[in-house]
Amino acid sequence: MKLKDLESELFRLEHFERPKVALEQYVTGPHIAGRMLHTIHMSFGELQNRLVADLGCGCGTFCIGAAILGAGMCVGFDLDRDALETCDQNLRHLEVDRVNLVCQDLTTGCVARWHKTFDTVIMNPPFGTKHNKGMDMLFLKTALDMANTSVYSLHKTATRKHIQKMAADWKVNMKVLAELRYDLPASYKFHRKNSVDIEVDFVRFSFAN
Repeated sequence: MKLKDLESELFRLEHFERPKVALEQYVTGPHIAGRMLHTIHMSFGELQNRLVADLGCGCGTFCIGAAILGAGMCVGFDLDRDALETCDQNLRHLEVDRVNLVCQDLTTGCVARWHKTFDTVIMNPPFGTKHNKGMDMLFLKTALDMANTSVYSLHKTATRKHIQKMAADWKVNMKVLAELRYDLPASYKFHRKNSVDIEVDFVRFSFAN
């Protein structure tokens, strides 16, 4: 599938009706999500026929996109039942199958049943800058525990050195695939601008052979 066709499909998704600030719920737009998924698929071949997890799946952008690109099975994890309901509606609207949804808090670590279960884990974790400081690293540690091949994630560019240090401590490979600008639309009352561009890294984590 061409990138523009994937983006077109992702544009059809419904998003958070009432985003919850405590969960840092923001939409990963079709432009960024499409390019991330297309890169994972075309450059690394880590979607087609793979078992894929989408952590903090929200309304399902990554898990639905991965399924469209031929993933063998996708599992979307989120603790917010409202988001999972919207994700389920998107699955039915786009007539996408091979996606299961699990309501689970990922900040408490990887539960035994999911340890090293997934070939590929994809996520846009909470950055933890206004609320829940360090949440991005909790998500990343859980993702690494759940993956057996690779983790793809978005992180604020300003935190790159810290993440590099943690990756070295955890003995995982880290490669910044692209520097992106995340267009963050005004979603909450405390937002004073219509949108803000945040510099983010699209990162691939993998395990040493």
